[in-house]
Formats: sequence, structure tokens, C-alpha cells
Amino acid sequence: MTKVDPYQAAGVDIDAGNAAASRYARLAKRTVRPEVIGGIGGFAGGFALDIQKYPSPVLISGADGVGTKLKVAFAANKHDTIGIDCVAMCVNDILTTGAEPLFFLDYLAVGKLDVEAAEAIVAGVAEGCAQSGCALIGGETAEMPDMYTDGEYDLAGTAVGVVNRPDIVDGNRIASGDAVIGLASNGVHSNGFSLVRKILRDNGISFGDTLPGWRGTVAEELLQPTRIYVKSVLALKNAGVDIKGMAHITGGGLIDNVPRCLPESLAAKIQVGSWQVPPVFEWLREQSDLSFEEANRIWNMGVGFVLVVSQQDVERAVEMLRRSGETPAVIGQIVEGPRAVVWGDAR
Repeated sequence: MTKVDPYQAAGVDIDAGNAAASRYARLAKRTVRPEVIGGIGGFAGGFALDIQKYPSPVLISGADGVGTKLKVAFAANKHDTIGIDCVAMCVNDILTTGAEPLFFLDYLAVGKLDVEAAEAIVAGVAEGCAQSGCALIGGETAEMPDMYTDGEYDLAGTAVGVVNRPDIVDGNRIASGDAVIGLASNGVHSNGFSLVRKILRDNGISFGDTLPGWRGTVAEELLQPTRIYVKSVLALKNAGVDIKGMAHITGGGLIDNVPRCLPESLAAKIQVGSWQVPPVFEWLREQSDLSFEEANRIWNMGVGFVLVVSQQDVERAVEMLRRSGETPAVIGQIVEGPRAVVWGDAR
């Protein structure tokens, strides 16, 4: 009689976990940087900081997840891009300080481990790391029976970056008259999905449906991965463009995120109509009966990242960003006033 593994009978498959880990190690190889010591498989990951490049280093860290966008991935049974979102949410955040992302660690929690799905998820994480130039040096896959229903999981991660202390971008030098440049998003990114899903339910729309102007099915549009701005923005910074402030447009949209990089006595006057709003946002706004300004506190509305530069640097910055593959637009300027977003040419 074959002896039953009691741990496996309780819902945890150690062999599946080991099989997944070996696949993760292969995926992580494409993200290795020269500073990485060892690799995935030990109890911790090592990274030797280059103190020639960063003689006065400040480590910058950020952690985040993907939110209820995961529900769309579950429904579509598509798991190969959600890891990009996880990395993007972290590296774009630390980028706002001027930091170069160095390494990333992910946390994947499941009820029952599906090795193939887990590999697809971590392949997305590795792709996000490759896009941002950071190394995937470790993580955790936790199999927790009864915590998640079959086919569901949670995904979170932590990014660590570095910037020389004199080069930290903190917004303190922003002045009235400076320009606000917006970089186009890749769609809804990873915020506001609880409302998105409610709107779809209220309108009887399924993830397999198609809507005018949307890219493919509803699921395909919503699962477009969060754009990673690291390489194009760091190229701008390294070319000597004086970036005075930056904001990653996540939960809270332009209204809540742009003021986070402003001094107390200055506001950002944003010109409505100065950038292209993708059809997905117009449809969501109309179905939720929100004003354009109200929608800008929930979704990114087509602007995923914001830079503040002097007027004398605008033309050069916009041209360099275009050459890097971004779609930049001058969406406003800095004005005197309480720290906030104010609207010009409101609809």
C-alpha cells in the first residue's frame, strides 16, 4: 500500500513547489546584473552595490501589488503579463526619486500550486525586471490551502533601487512657470479595477465581449500591462536634463499623485484636452456618470507618469522621450497656489 504524504493530503505539495522554484531560477537568469551574488535557490539574494558609480548611495525601496486586476486574469485564465504589472507598480514608484532600480523580489500566494500558471506569472515578473533593468534575485511562493479559491492567487513585490544623495529628485526646486510633461499610459494599468469590474457587471458586459475602440476583448484591453518608464526617464536624467519632480499616476490619479511632488506653495495647472484620452477611459467615465475631473481621481486617464522640468528644458526633454519610445505631452505648468491640481479649459 502506497503511503500518503500527509502534508500533500493537507493541500501542500512540496514537490510542486520545488519544480516551480527550478523554473523560476531559469526565468531569473535573463535579468541578472553583474552585481548579483549567487542566484535563486538559497535563503537570500545578494547584491554588491557599485560604489564607484554611487559614491554617496541612498537606497530607495518600494512595495506594491496588482489589486483586483488579478480578478480579470483569473477570469481570462491569462497569467503571463500580470507579473509585469507587479514590477511596474514598484519600479515606477522608486523612479520618482531619480533612483535606478537594482533588484526585485516577488511574493506569490496560492491556495493550490499550479506549476504552469506559476511559471507564467513569474515569467511576467522577469519580463518586467528586464524592461526596467533590475535583477530578479529572489522571492517566495506560498501554498496556503483554504486561503484562496481554486485558480486564484495574490501577487506582490518589492523593488530596491539606488540614487546618489545629491541627485535625489524631491520636488524642492520646482518653481512657478515650470512645465508639466505627461507620459502616455498603456491603458488602465493597475488601479481602479474594483470600480471597473462593477461597471462591467452593472452593464451586463463579460470579459469576452468587445467594445468600440477597445483593443481586442474587454479582458485583453484591461490586461494590457502597466507601462514601465524607467529606462526612458533615466536616459533623460543621465543626459543632463534637470528633472525637478516626478509622479507615478496610480490610485488617486492625477489629482492625488501630482501634488505629492510639489512644494507647499505651488500647484500644477493641468490643461484638459492637452493629451489623448484612450477610449477605455471615456467609456468608463460615461458609464459611471463621472465628470472628467472626478474620473481623474480614480484612473490615470491616459497619463501614467509625470515629469516637471524648466521651460528651457521642455523641447529637449520631449524630443528625447519620443526617441525613447514614449508618447509625451506638455499637459500643464506650475503656478502659485496651495499644493494641488487645478484645471484649465475644463470640459
